[in-house]
Formats: sequence, C-alpha cells, structure tokens
Amino acid sequence: MNKESDSLLVMDRPHPGVARLRLNRPDVANALSLEVQKLLSDRFAELGTDPEVRCIVLTGGDKVFAAGGDISTMAGVGPIDIVQRHTERLWAPIQHCPQPVIAAVCGYAYGGGCELAMHADIIIAGESAKFCQPEIRIGIMPGIGGTQRLVRAVGKAKAMQMALTGKPITARDAWLAGLVSEVVEDSRVQDHALEQAELIANMPPLAAEQIKEVILAGMDASLEAGLALERKANAILFASRDQKEGMQAFIEKRKPEFKGE
Repeated sequence: MNKESDSLLVMDRPHPGVARLRLNRPDVANALSLEVQKLLSDRFAELGTDPEVRCIVLTGGDKVFAAGGDISTMAGVGPIDIVQRHTERLWAPIQHCPQPVIAAVCGYAYGGGCELAMHADIIIAGESAKFCQPEIRIGIMPGIGGTQRLVRAVGKAKAMQMALTGKPITARDAWLAGLVSEVVEDSRVQDHALEQAELIANMPPLAAEQIKEVILAGMDASLEAGLALERKANAILFASRDQKEGMQAFIEKRKPEFKGE
C-alpha cells in the first residue's frame, strides 16, 4: 500500500486502480481551510490525469467527514476578498474529475463538508452520519454548490428546508431523500467504500467515464438531448478494445481483462 501525506490530506492506493484521499484535521473536525481546499484541488487534478487511477475514495476517516468551512478565515473579510478567492477554481478539478468518486462519510458532513460529499458520484454513509447546510445560522448561505446540487439531489422541498433551517438530517433520511447511495454500519463504511471502489476499478474505465459524463450532463438537459448523448457515447464505446474484450469474455465465459483502450 503506497501512502503519501500532505499532513492535512493523506493519500494512499489501497488497491490497484484505487486512490484514497483522507482529510486529516481531526482537531478542527476536518474544517475545509483554503489550504485544505488547495490540496484537494491539486490532488484531484493530479489523479484525474493518472491512467492508473480508475476510482477515487474521498473520506474524513472514521469519526467525521468534514464539519464545513474554516469560519476563522471568513469572519473578517469583505465581499471582494471572497470573490477574489475564486474557490470555484479550486473545486473545479473535483467537479470535473473524469473517474468515479466515492465519498465515505462517517459523522458530520456539514456546510462545505456536505457540499464536498455532493461532488462525489456515490456516497456511502455510516448510520451515525449527518448532513447539513447550516450557513444561514451565521448570516450567509451555501457557496460551493449547496443550493444547486442539493436541490438536484433531494428536490426543492427538502433542499429548502435544509438550507433555510440549517437543521441536519440523519443518514437514513438522507438515503430516503436520495442524497446518499447507501447506509451501512459505521464500522463498515471505509471497507465498504473500498469494496465498491475496487469493483468499479475492475470495470472498463472508458465505459465508466462515459457513464459518469452522460449522467451528469443529462441531468441539466432535456430527455431527448440526454438520450442523444447516451446513444452517441454508447456507439463510441464500440470502438474500444475493452468492448471487444468484454463481449468476447462473456461469450467464452471467462473473466475479462480491461485495459482502458
């Protein structure tokens, strides 16, 4: 198992094709300081172009995912300072990461932590996990996609309630609302997320990329436009060696070997 550490963000590669990023600020519940956001940005930019990486697991560890932005870095600043931080540029490599991303969430995913989790394609939550957009309680609002991704995930009524009250919802409620992919025992979150990542990493990576791209693009398109994207992407995959290998392996009743070609 290879492991690299930026102190605040630890990366390892627990399985072939799988990279794991772990937030490491336990003393402040993994608050997302500008430094941490920059580290996440750099790592995702690096991993997004790594042909050896087929799936990424993002976690805060066994106790907490991330308790939100670092308020101490925001309390005394003005609007121009906030605009000039251009946090959207820091989060762009996460948003546009071509590989599937799995968030393994234990404990709090509040504010920026909830928004970070929503950047993932799959969210595996522990039974004690809680999701919240509490920004209104300190006089601001979600600023990293919390109003936009949340409404797309859970619908207008639930998103309004969460953003306007700042009240957290449980993992079970998040699953019922469609925010979370699966809820498991807290002790199983990390292992289960890695099992899912390993499963995805063994799939043909070109197909995985196209599935992710078309689902995300289709969410904001009409049904007809989305179906057209789907047809084109599916047709393109018939030019890949992995498609030939996958179908031949199925016919021959053997395990396929996908190489991303």
